[in-house]
Amino acid sequence: MLLKARMSTREILEELLAERILLLDGSMGALIYSRQPTEADYRGSRFLQHPAPLKNCTEVLVLTQPRMIEELHRAYLEAGADIIETCTFNATPIGLAEFALQEHIFEINKMAAELARRQADEFTRRDPSKPRFVAGSMGPTNKTLSMATHVEDPGRRDVTFDQMVAAYSEQIHALIEGGVDLLVAETSFDTLVMKACLFAIAEYFAGHDLSVPVMVSGTVFENGRTLSAQTVEAFWTSVCHFDMLSIGLNCAVGVQIMRPHIEALSKISRKPISCYPNAGMPDGFGGFTGGKEETAQALGEFARNGWVNIVGGCCGTTPEWIRAIGRAVENVPPRRLPELPAWS
Repeated sequence: MLLKARMSTREILEELLAERILLLDGSMGALIYSRQPTEADYRGSRFLQHPAPLKNCTEVLVLTQPRMIEELHRAYLEAGADIIETCTFNATPIGLAEFALQEHIFEINKMAAELARRQADEFTRRDPSKPRFVAGSMGPTNKTLSMATHVEDPGRRDVTFDQMVAAYSEQIHALIEGGVDLLVAETSFDTLVMKACLFAIAEYFAGHDLSVPVMVSGTVFENGRTLSAQTVEAFWTSVCHFDMLSIGLNCAVGVQIMRPHIEALSKISRKPISCYPNAGMPDGFGGFTGGKEETAQALGEFARNGWVNIVGGCCGTTPEWIRAIGRAVENVPPRRLPELPAWS
């Protein structure tokens, strides 16, 4: 990373966040699926004899189709993204168990970080006045901790808190080894899973005497609550003890449904706010109901209202969406952190 001498990545990001609204990239899956990769593409030469089907396992493509992944990162950087996320949203032993890829977790995460790192560094070299950053994407897994999924046995959980921490720890180690600038704990629909993720991050930092910035992002649904029924205020209260770079919302719903919740979060958070919505609500046919200009205009309004510091896109968004969002927030000053009382 080509950074100012003697300044940490966090110091540089905080300085940039005080100057302007930063642009996050959009969906990795949307671009991958637009290329309609086949089972053979997912397998490549590396996994020809792999025992489980690999189609739709986007994470394995960092090993089997690395050029494709680098091209997608490059497309978002060309669209103006300041921060690009690694192709590791589901890359934990828990998340990739269905594809029988648990033994490849370290390699997948490390390679994903290195692919993004190369592209970000190239764009920073081209224009040192606009440094680009790599964020290690850490999704919520496909398990819950705070809720039962077996109605006949409400106390049963498929994984324990400690197992979730161990799964995230493996991912964190590989992402750091691969050279990410920051971590993104995102799409949190179950706050207890998020707390396991943040615990794993804090434990890793303490054990290795290092630290990188961490973005935290939750997900609310049409009722304005997480899947575990928390309001955004409750979600913030549950995680605000963590020394995060930013807090925000992503995924799940379109930008208009996010509006009151981003406003509410902006009033209570002492940290910068991120917002990267889906391309509208799912339409039931694999697509989304929202429009590029509508989403960009709404995020532009959020920016002018002083609610956000980082904006981008989630499921269904593409580089064209990110370019439009970038235009909508250009030259709009970032949200200023409020001076709030020290509540007990």
